[in-house]
Amino acid sequence: MALDTEIYEGFKNAFHGRCFQLLVDAYQTSVTVKAVQLDWNENDISSELHECMKKNPLRVKWKISTNVEAHLPDDRAKIKGFSATFPRIDFRLTSFISEYEYDYFFEAKNLKVSDSALKRRYIDTGIDNFVSGKYSTGCIIGYILEGATADTVTGINSLLTKDHRDSESLTVKPHSLHTDYYESEHSTIGTLKHFMLNFTTT
Repeated sequence: MALDTEIYEGFKNAFHGRCFQLLVDAYQTSVTVKAVQLDWNENDISSELHECMKKNPLRVKWKISTNVEAHLPDDRAKIKGFSATFPRIDFRLTSFISEYEYDYFFEAKNLKVSDSALKRRYIDTGIDNFVSGKYSTGCIIGYILEGATADTVTGINSLLTKDHRDSESLTVKPHSLHTDYYESEHSTIGTLKHFMLNFTTT
C-alpha cells in the first residue's frame, strides 16, 4: 500500500509540474504575440490562454485534456436547476497516468495595482475559496493588467494584514518556470500557490 501511495504521489507531482509548464508556456506565447488587451475581462484572458494550451504539442504528448469554466459538483440536493448552482473554476486540466486519473485547477483573477476592489476580490473569491475547501487541488493565477507585480502583491498583503491574516501573506518563492511566483500558508490547506502573470509589458 505504501508503494502504491508513493507511485500515486510521484505521478501526481509530475502532472502538476506539467500543468504549470502548460500555463507558463501559454502566458509566454500570449505575451510574445501581444494577444491580451489590458481592458479584457478575466474570461477573455482565460479563453486566450486556454487556446494556447490546446495548441501546445506538449499537451498532446502528455495526454492532458483542458477546459475552461469547469463545474465543481458537490453533494447538494438534486432538485431542478441544481447544476446551475455548482461552483465553477476557470481551468480544469485532467490526465490519466497509468491507472490513475488526476485533476488540477486554476482559478484566475484580474488585478490592477491601483484597484483595491480587485485585490479584495482576489482574497475573497480566490484565496478564500481554496481555504474554505470550495476549490481543491489547484492554485490561483493573477492577471496583472496595471502596475508592477511586486506592488500589486504588496497591496494584497496589506488587505490581509487589515484582516489580521498576516500569516497568510503572499511570499515570493523561486520557481524553475516562472519569476513572479508566490506562495501563502494557511492552517486549513497548507501551501497555496500563486502565479502572477503580468501583461503590462506586452
